[in-house]
Amino acid sequence: MGEKLGLLALFWFMLCGFGVARFVVEKNSLRVSSPNSLKGVYECAIGNFGVPQYGGTMVGIVTYPKANQKACKSFDDVDISFKSKPGALPTFLLVDRGDCFFTLKAWNAQKGGAAAILVADDRIEPLITMDTPEEENADADYLQNITIPSALISKSLGDSIKKVISKGEMVNINLDWSEALPHPDERVEYEFWTNSNDECGPKCDSQIEFLKSFKGAAQILEKNGYTQFTPHYITWYCPEAFILSKQCKSQCINHGRYCAPDPEQDFSRGYDGKDVVVQNLREVCFFKVANESGKPWLWWDYVADFAIRCPMKEKKYTEDCSNQVIQSLGADIKEIKKCVGDTTADVDNPLLKAEQDAQIGKGSRGDVTILPTLVINNRQYRGKLDKVAVLKAICAGFEETTEPAICLSEGLHLPLWVLWVCVAFQQKSGCCGIYVPYKRQNKLIWFHFSETFFVPLHVCGCRCVCSLLMKELLLWLLFTIQKAKQTSWFHFSEPSWSHFYNELISRMPIKHFIPPHLLFKSYYQKYRAP
Repeated sequence: MGEKLGLLALFWFMLCGFGVARFVVEKNSLRVSSPNSLKGVYECAIGNFGVPQYGGTMVGIVTYPKANQKACKSFDDVDISFKSKPGALPTFLLVDRGDCFFTLKAWNAQKGGAAAILVADDRIEPLITMDTPEEENADADYLQNITIPSALISKSLGDSIKKVISKGEMVNINLDWSEALPHPDERVEYEFWTNSNDECGPKCDSQIEFLKSFKGAAQILEKNGYTQFTPHYITWYCPEAFILSKQCKSQCINHGRYCAPDPEQDFSRGYDGKDVVVQNLREVCFFKVANESGKPWLWWDYVADFAIRCPMKEKKYTEDCSNQVIQSLGADIKEIKKCVGDTTADVDNPLLKAEQDAQIGKGSRGDVTILPTLVINNRQYRGKLDKVAVLKAICAGFEETTEPAICLSEGLHLPLWVLWVCVAFQQKSGCCGIYVPYKRQNKLIWFHFSETFFVPLHVCGCRCVCSLLMKELLLWLLFTIQKAKQTSWFHFSEPSWSHFYNELISRMPIKHFIPPHLLFKSYYQKYRAP
């Protein structure tokens, strides 16, 4: 302990002596959308524990508990619960700093059902990073199980929020933080939680870009029965006490039952949240009608075309524009309108009610509170939302050897030597195939051969497993190809791709290789750059 304190003192002395070193506090933005008296964007410091939702946004209502305001004990002890109800906005629990570790506050908030925790500082100072306790004070039983995001807010903001809540006003906040999947069978079930709003900044832009870029791959998978896709839309209900408020009337349909945040976070201009809910409902209904007609993949055409032809910024985010897109796809407009129903009526909408129920986590999947959210085989996907990354994740959901061809060709940007370095040869059965090795965790394949897995390309149309070349041959192939890069025969034009294959084969001390005509020229074209 003395040694640790000595090192700490030395480190502090060095900081003071040099006068240039500093500790960087990682921050994210916190946007208050209502009430108007607090409206604005504020900084908050990301906690060094839990799971910050990088790349996603979370909208919720702030709650300040009447008891246990420092969250230093379980909320069960004071008979308070923040657990989600179908259609309700997630709860962001506001607690006071002090008396116990930040991590214990987060753990108690999580156990109580909060979706995120905001810790209000108890002193006027620059924001600090909330960290885990020292090892001797750490409780490993709960530290590793904290999954909700956490943030420290300033004392002034915390005091302002508490004052507004004490008056009975609702505080809406948007938190903004600018793969392991089960594979039980030969079909992958996945869902995409999205919305039609295109005015929420970079997050909406990337979401729309993903819909456009992934459309082709998604439709191939769906048309051939490899996947079962379902789109979903997050909606919330307005608390009963606020149903007649201006906010709820402009953001909700069906008498406060189904709501969405204002697209521009500004109630005085542009489209309202209720416009987004209605368009979301049209998209849900379009999928229902298309699915019943045996063409669920048309949903991808509809949402991609609507995003292009009916943007908010051009004032085309309307029912008329939507109907034009629907007509162009040959879908039944009457059935879709019937499905949408009367959005002003004081009644439930069966589809939106089902969407609210589906938001609550079941089994291994948690509550859906982040937009966008991708769920693959009932597990929430964590990672960048782009075509290549998502396709790889979906392909990982197939049982081994049942992957469709698109998983073996689309987006797997392998260098040329990786494609050629592991060539399988014919067995007595006559089955042939190519095995493509992947690097795992950036380890060199020739040093970690045992940790390399292989994806079969069934060029013979059969499912048997072909023999792999020995490790020594792999090493020889690698050496040959690397050496060939320095010779003239390696540099050739695209039409002579078979010349490269023949030159390589002529240098290999083994027979019975796959005939050149069985190889796909597209693989050379895609992966020719080492």
